[in-house]
Amino acid sequence: MHGTEKPAAGSAEREVDPKLLEILVCPLTKAPLVYDRARSELVSEQAGLAFPIRDGVPIMLPDEARHLNDDGDPVAEGKASLAANRTEKS
Repeated sequence: MHGTEKPAAGSAEREVDPKLLEILVCPLTKAPLVYDRARSELVSEQAGLAFPIRDGVPIMLPDEARHLNDDGDPVAEGKASLAANRTEKS
C-alpha cells in the first residue's frame, strides 16, 4: 500500500464536517458553538458546557457534556476571575 495507507481504526480522530459545524447550535441555549479542535469538543460558552466529538460525530446530549468550570478550564476560570475583580472594584 504505497501512498494509500490508512491509519488503523481508532488511531486517529476523524474530523467534523465543516458544514455540520456551521449549522450546529447548543441544544440548551440555541447559541453558536466554538469548535475546540485540540480537545475534540464543541463549546457552548453560554451554557458553560463542552460537547464531545467522537469519531467525527458531535454528541449533543447535555448528559454527555463536560461542565467548563468543573475541571479547571483556564478560560472559564479567567472569565470568572475578571468578573469577580470588576465587582470588587465597583
